[in-house]
Amino acid sequence: MTQLDGVIKPKTKRSKRFLDKRAPKLTEDVKTTMIMKGGNASQTVTQALKDIYSLKKPNAVLYKKKNITRPFEDSTSLVSRMFDFHVLDMVELGVEKYVALSEIKNSKCPEGTKPMLVFAGEAFDTDNEHKRLKSLLIDFFRGPTVSAVRLAGLEHVLHFTALDGKIYMRSYRCVLKKSGCRTPRIELEEMGPSFDLVLRRTHLASDDLYKLAHRKPKALKAKKKKNISHNVFGTKFGRVHMQKQDLAKLQTRKMKGLRKRRGDVVAEDQDAQAPKVVKVDS
Repeated sequence: MTQLDGVIKPKTKRSKRFLDKRAPKLTEDVKTTMIMKGGNASQTVTQALKDIYSLKKPNAVLYKKKNITRPFEDSTSLVSRMFDFHVLDMVELGVEKYVALSEIKNSKCPEGTKPMLVFAGEAFDTDNEHKRLKSLLIDFFRGPTVSAVRLAGLEHVLHFTALDGKIYMRSYRCVLKKSGCRTPRIELEEMGPSFDLVLRRTHLASDDLYKLAHRKPKALKAKKKKNISHNVFGTKFGRVHMQKQDLAKLQTRKMKGLRKRRGDVVAEDQDAQAPKVVKVDS
């Protein structure tokens, strides 16, 4: 490749495809997570990272070697959630209790299943650190963007509960059972892993940078259509404007049973022509 005035020009078709793949997009590709352990990681943390890798596959890479890095002291070599070459946020979570994926003997979801995320707890809506953690977890586990969802594909639930300064993460599998009607009965079956986490150190972006990172490009903003609205469930409503109608001239369907007979018409005419006598009592 040659460089001209600071702009890299591809010299071959292969290099052009590579640059096009790395170029910014209006709708970005699915993020690939790099999972690595530190220099003093215990066996529990190592196994926990393997289970998180199992939940993220195939959109993740697991590094088995130890990495001597201290991101809160020096983030220059850190691979984290970034925006415009700035570290957007870092959160340190301590594992107080952990149940491995292999210890729960129930059936598991297939690899690559897009999970449904559930957040419970007032802290996720009121506390700033918990709100940023919620955003980070959604970005981490959301998976690919899909245009349609089938009922049988909704089989993995990740539940996060914030209570008494701790965060409880549970993983469930949705089991569809017969209910006697068309809609099946749904039961949740824990499949692991299970975490009891505590929030430790955080490094959060400023409000201005965080707001800038969430700004949507103008090309992605939906154009407002006149007289069309949606409710909270996504149902589309349209308003149609019509001229005022005269109901007296409204043409209705004629039925044979409502037609007047010829004899009835003659009798009505004779009654109309007959003089009417009004008796007045003195």
